[in-house]
Amino acid sequence: MFNDLQKEIIRLKEEKNATILVHNYQIGEIQEIADFIGDSLELCIKASQIKDSDLVVFCGVDFMAETAAILNPDKKIVIPDKSSECPMANMLPVEELRNAKKRYPDAAVVLYVNTLAEAKAEADILCTSANAVKVVQSLTEDQILFGPDMNLAAYVQQHVDKEIIPVPEGGHCYVHKMFNLGDMYFLREKYPDAEILVHPECDPEVQEFADHVLSTGGMVRHVAASPKDTFIVGTEVDMVTRLRRENPGKTILPALSDAICENMKLHTLEKVKNSLLNEEFVVAVDEEIADKARNAIERMLEVS
Repeated sequence: MFNDLQKEIIRLKEEKNATILVHNYQIGEIQEIADFIGDSLELCIKASQIKDSDLVVFCGVDFMAETAAILNPDKKIVIPDKSSECPMANMLPVEELRNAKKRYPDAAVVLYVNTLAEAKAEADILCTSANAVKVVQSLTEDQILFGPDMNLAAYVQQHVDKEIIPVPEGGHCYVHKMFNLGDMYFLREKYPDAEILVHPECDPEVQEFADHVLSTGGMVRHVAASPKDTFIVGTEVDMVTRLRRENPGKTILPALSDAICENMKLHTLEKVKNSLLNEEFVVAVDEEIADKARNAIERMLEVS
């Protein structure tokens, strides 16, 4: 059952002919009023398919809303809290990427979608955690500049015969760096029959210990299809919120209850209502940067 504020948001959404896109790491109340909820790749694909809406409310961090704006230059894209930034995206300023391209002139540039528009404009192609290996395998170059997440870069390196060069050194997601082997050993001992699922932004030793390394979209599909009934989830805690709602007969446990992306949690139902009512805060990307970045995004979507 929706609460009064959720009902008001749904009413405003219909009145404004709006679409609400929501990332898996949003709080449960926001997940419940989404037109579509997904991981970065799924949201990119959905954003590219929006046809009839006059307004798109994007409940995620800044780079995601920027991507929606790049793919929909004729639509108004708003984000409920404009300070919802991704710390990882900020770890790769465009000048650092340009310097790396000068050092490795023959390398293809593959950037995680978790980057700002200025950096995306310098990429040959983008990727997400769901399709990173497939994207890199689609390229003919033997050297790949890959950024900004070093753990996703390490994951890709395990699956391809190319040289993966992380840029910057040490790029990471602070939430996924919270998971460690000690916690994983404890959870394995406490729940011996559970499957341990972790995100490829986790450290390599955590990935190696887990039963499966999956994007959040991959986790959704795996838990739904698996004959197992208990899962330990190594990613942001509200992924567990979604998995529990969609799999009521299964036991879904967070690997770490403190694994919270504070930036994702800046969005609230009150702010979503405001974004619909006042059509703010508008996400705008410089046209020249958007045109260049769009090529890299669309190339990724073709591979996906």
